[in-house]
Amino acid sequence: MWLLCRCTAKYVAASFSRGVSASFLHVLRRSRSSWNSAAFMPECAGFEGVSGRDALHDYSVSHSESFWAAVARQRLSWIRPFDAVQDCDLSQGRIKWFEGGKLNVSVNCLDRHVHTCPERVALIWERDEQGSEVRYTYRELLEMTCRLGNLLRRHGVKKGDCVTIYMPTCPLAVASMLACARIGAAHNVVFAGFSAEALAERIRDAQSSTVITVNQGVRGGKILELKKTVDAAVQSCPTVQQVFVAMRTENEVEMTHRDFTLEEVRALEAEAFHVPLTALPHASVQEMLKEDVVCEPAPMDSEDVLFLLYTSGSTGKPKGLVHTQAGYLLYAALTHRYVFSYHDGDVFGCVADIGWITGHSYTVYGPLANGGTTVLFESTPVYPDPGRYWEMVERLKINQFYGAPTAIRLLIKYGDQWVKKYDRSSLSTLGSVGEPINTEAWEWYNRVVGEGR
Repeated sequence: MWLLCRCTAKYVAASFSRGVSASFLHVLRRSRSSWNSAAFMPECAGFEGVSGRDALHDYSVSHSESFWAAVARQRLSWIRPFDAVQDCDLSQGRIKWFEGGKLNVSVNCLDRHVHTCPERVALIWERDEQGSEVRYTYRELLEMTCRLGNLLRRHGVKKGDCVTIYMPTCPLAVASMLACARIGAAHNVVFAGFSAEALAERIRDAQSSTVITVNQGVRGGKILELKKTVDAAVQSCPTVQQVFVAMRTENEVEMTHRDFTLEEVRALEAEAFHVPLTALPHASVQEMLKEDVVCEPAPMDSEDVLFLLYTSGSTGKPKGLVHTQAGYLLYAALTHRYVFSYHDGDVFGCVADIGWITGHSYTVYGPLANGGTTVLFESTPVYPDPGRYWEMVERLKINQFYGAPTAIRLLIKYGDQWVKKYDRSSLSTLGSVGEPINTEAWEWYNRVVGEGR
């Protein structure tokens, strides 16, 4: 659900099907008195008879093949053009998009933006320690991704493998996802709050031989023993051959025969993690130099697996959901841009953990595919106090804010003063994601956080 600060609509529900999302068309009706179809969607120039928003919607439904073909060619960079737009029959469980096409998701999220705007900020890492954000440009994120991709390749990770990632929301976690995409391996991100048993179940089901983690996590001022959790989990995972460990804190952890430090990649992150480069072992620094900042991207078929993501398992065995390459990336990019009304230069603040689909689509893939600036939120809504979200909005000048009803209901209990203490004038769109939001929480979100705008 989405709420535009500049309008009084209760909410906008996104529902992409074969046509253009009704939600972003609704956004336009409420927020613009006049509309230029070509400015809104350049592909409209090739759609005969389309001169307004209603006509665009009608065209997307009645000429879905032409619509999605034009959007895919315009919005994605292809290694090989696709032959067919779609071959879908839900009754037979057949869903195929852009068959015959080849592309690489990491190239679409990084390389093409580095060619045009290498120093644009890609990530703003809002660390648990308030006021200590760290910014990464597209060039820096590409270099980190390539080093990690080369490292994984050197250690035997190949196209078709599945790498499990058990990390807090941080730049190296994003680089790990993109490194997998770059070399053709699928990634399986597991929420870093899950237990060793839950982690082990997901590793076994994905048949991962490689796990990437950190020594310890930091959340809400507390230390989380993520490496110890991984150690316990892999005891029942015979497929795991290697565990890569980055250092989020300066505390040493026990290393086993299967463990490798990520210092060779993390030297790029030494400053961000407050670990002096001079403190890294000399051998690790030399090891880092072995990894080139250029990593050849693997050409991937449109329907190759991009990632697995498991359900929470609260009502039974977790189920691994498969997301493929081109269709998923196009969906994430279009919904990010149009449902949220994202414009170049905006700062997009999705506070979902990367362990959830919202974090995948609207913290990582959607914003980066659009060349946007996205916030990685490592902390909690109430640390060090209940004003954390809104202090961050003021400091980072966030334009779109996307959070969960659970957090909104929690913050209501602390009173309006924690919101009104901070300037939120940068906000243009408020979003709610997850379970349906109750009326009381939505109206508070609109009235207090959004100032009724």
